[in-house]
Amino acid sequence: MPAIEVGRICVKLLGREAGRKCVIVDIIDENFVLVTGPKSLTGVKRRRANINHIEPLDKKIDIPKGASDEEVLKAIEAAGLTEFMKERVKISRKQILEAVSLRK
Repeated sequence: MPAIEVGRICVKLLGREAGRKCVIVDIIDENFVLVTGPKSLTGVKRRRANINHIEPLDKKIDIPKGASDEEVLKAIEAAGLTEFMKERVKISRKQILEAVSLRK
């Protein structure tokens, strides 16, 4: 099971969206992925994210590579994860440092 794959649900660790859940929509290269919340559900807008700044979770939804926000939203609703995605995660500084240092 690869941790970084299309459809994997993650938590953003750094930035203004820290603690919010997002979905990997596309893999750009070995360092960056394209993620979306979608913004209407979680507040995370579609953007490029460094893989060191996200923490993959054990949940995955079935979406095609490059899926639109509407397709992602439908897949989340079909999987029954709407409330799960809305919940924010409290992230401590210790968690951030551990996650970033383990990946170097």
